[in-house]
Amino acid sequence: MSDNGFVDKAKGEVKENVGKVVGDTKTQSEGMVDKAVGGVKDAVHDMSNAIDGAVDSIKKKFHN
Repeated sequence: MSDNGFVDKAKGEVKENVGKVVGDTKTQSEGMVDKAVGGVKDAVHDMSNAIDGAVDSIKKKFHN
């Protein structure tokens, strides 16, 4: 996940706003879903970093 959800959130924002402007509820809804997917990707990435940090901390305690 190299973009950490940023691309999905940006794409979703554009789709949602275009959908609002042109009155296309399907496009607007797709944008909302894309933004949610981006948020989930960010959350998973943050959890992964936290777990990696905890594992590294535990390893250091046992190797000292």
